[in-house]
Amino acid sequence: MTDPTSRNRLTNAPSPYLTQHADNPVNWQPWDDAALGAARDRDVPIFLSIGYAACHWCHVMEDESFQDDAIAATLNEQFVPIKVDREQRPDLDSLYQTICQLVTGGGGWPLSVWLTPAGKPFYVGTYFPPEPRGQIPAFGTLLENVAESWADPTQREQMEQRAEQWSGAIEDELSAVPDQPDHSPSDDILESTAERVLSSVDAQFGGFGTGQKFPQTGRIQALLRAAATTGRDAYGSAAIDTLDAICSGGLFDHVGGGFHRYTTDREWTVPHFEKMLYDNAELTRALLAGYQYSNTERFRRATERTIEFVDRELSHPDGGFFASLDAQSEGTEGAFYVWTPETVHDAVDNETAATLFCDRYGVSDAGNFENNTTVLTIDQSIEALAKRHDLDESAVEKQLTVAREAVFERRSTRERPSRDEKVIADWNGLMCRAMAEAAIVCQDDSHAERATEALDFVRDRLWQDGTLYHDSTDETLGEPGFLSDYAFVGRGALACYEATGGVDWLALAIELAEAIEREFWDETKQTLYFTPESGEELLARPQELSDQSTPSSTGVAVELLGSLDGFVTHDRFEAIATGVLETHAAAIERDPLRRLTLALAMDVNARGHTELTIVDDQPTRPPADLAATYLPRRLLAPRPPELSGWLDALDLESPPPLWADRSANEGVPTVYCCQQFSCSPPQSSVSDALKWFDRD
Repeated sequence: MTDPTSRNRLTNAPSPYLTQHADNPVNWQPWDDAALGAARDRDVPIFLSIGYAACHWCHVMEDESFQDDAIAATLNEQFVPIKVDREQRPDLDSLYQTICQLVTGGGGWPLSVWLTPAGKPFYVGTYFPPEPRGQIPAFGTLLENVAESWADPTQREQMEQRAEQWSGAIEDELSAVPDQPDHSPSDDILESTAERVLSSVDAQFGGFGTGQKFPQTGRIQALLRAAATTGRDAYGSAAIDTLDAICSGGLFDHVGGGFHRYTTDREWTVPHFEKMLYDNAELTRALLAGYQYSNTERFRRATERTIEFVDRELSHPDGGFFASLDAQSEGTEGAFYVWTPETVHDAVDNETAATLFCDRYGVSDAGNFENNTTVLTIDQSIEALAKRHDLDESAVEKQLTVAREAVFERRSTRERPSRDEKVIADWNGLMCRAMAEAAIVCQDDSHAERATEALDFVRDRLWQDGTLYHDSTDETLGEPGFLSDYAFVGRGALACYEATGGVDWLALAIELAEAIEREFWDETKQTLYFTPESGEELLARPQELSDQSTPSSTGVAVELLGSLDGFVTHDRFEAIATGVLETHAAAIERDPLRRLTLALAMDVNARGHTELTIVDDQPTRPPADLAATYLPRRLLAPRPPELSGWLDALDLESPPPLWADRSANEGVPTVYCCQQFSCSPPQSSVSDALKWFDRD
């Protein structure tokens, strides 16, 4: 039988990240039985490299090391080299990223892990340079040292002992649950969480911490919710200042819309330039919440431009959303996005417009990035520009629009960053939810149409015979889905029901919730696992309690199940949501900054949803009065006066609690507001109905 490790096997891999490595001299293997079996047969360690297509340092390590013939020879002869796309296998990434964080105090990508033939880690790191750099060893030297140690019986025994210890640590960190919940979920979790968030705020530049700046939208959502609940201005001001910084700095693409991954500096100036679908989804939701809370028009405009970017550049022709855009083009990070005064003036015919553009966005001869180029940031206000150039503010805005359109057209002639054309279920769910919310807040049905189009794609392509698959590339299905897929797509489906009044989307949300119960719920341990019961057996069966680059899947699942409790005639969903919160209450309260999504779900569990049942002959997009009102625990339950067809669609014999005994009043659209088992009288006006929530 031919040794599968005798050649590079990534040529036909269903992942742009993996196929990028198909021409490396390294005999890369996918994570599969053949590769794992080869490691056992050859009795050599596995070198596992985990990354993703838009990862800058993944590209760097490929160029420096994986294209090097000498390094490739060592990898091929002494190891089984396996390449994994973290976006396709978040379960593997979770396991090995956890041990990297426990051992080194940090993590990230590329993730470099050395495993025994049984898949147990004994050495771990992230990026390794070709030459020693400070305390970081040279990659080639490290490979030779590991191979020599493995060949020495005494040292190998030590490595295998370490692998057993580390595997136990992974199990303890990801799989363990308390023997017994020590107390019920806290009623004041929102306030304690908001205080923790507030203590992390960068008062000078906005955002959180004083180093690299990630958006951390969960913290923004917590601050806004706490501000609306407690009336404390400090929470709201910190959230709005952060959103202002995010919209003003280099994280936002001021020419084409949409957001980059994070900035490398405290001031929000220079980003890592990759654009991820999930970041743009979660930032859209945060901006919409900020807009409703503060009525800040620029947040609505940034939302619209972000949706335009996603629709223009991350859309599958059949409806779904692609994963990401790379940071690099022309072999250089950020080349697509940066400018000089010369390139701006060359692109914009109108001299005044070009000058205003440079002044507005800080484009200077010195620049703020490599090679005297400039990452666009808002450097001067419209008012200051008007005074400086002796123009009306409206004239300045008109000229800037002209310049931006010209710059956009010129930029479109540049070499574009590559696009990762995987359609990932959970990320699509996040974007569907964001666009459905935008339809409500911005009163734009086209956003709901785009959300349901994408949800249709996911349902038709990835939801097969009761199993939701994690991703699809060129119609090739990936792994069976994880908790994040079911939870995020389910929450997106619920949002589409709220935005459109389409009962089919509610039915899909309930189907996915039932699958969560079936595949991920452990009734004995009262927890939800990240991997399905029927999935691949790994070193540990992880839970995902903490927010990472996306929200905690456990937190979103709890939110979804709690939200759907009123749409079913049983109590199983509510029992799961409450059970998870009780199991992990101490962990959530101990460190709510790591577990923000669960903390916010605990808040809803304590205070209840802000429920609005809208009875109308043709349930459609909620009215403008609702769009302008910030209700952070809002749950919409549109229904027609005659329910028989809807009950059939949901396979129900009787109306669920959110619809029961709530009929149209005298044949006109009628609104019922409820919270914690108390309901308002029926109202014909949404604005009148909303006043009920303000009662003492």
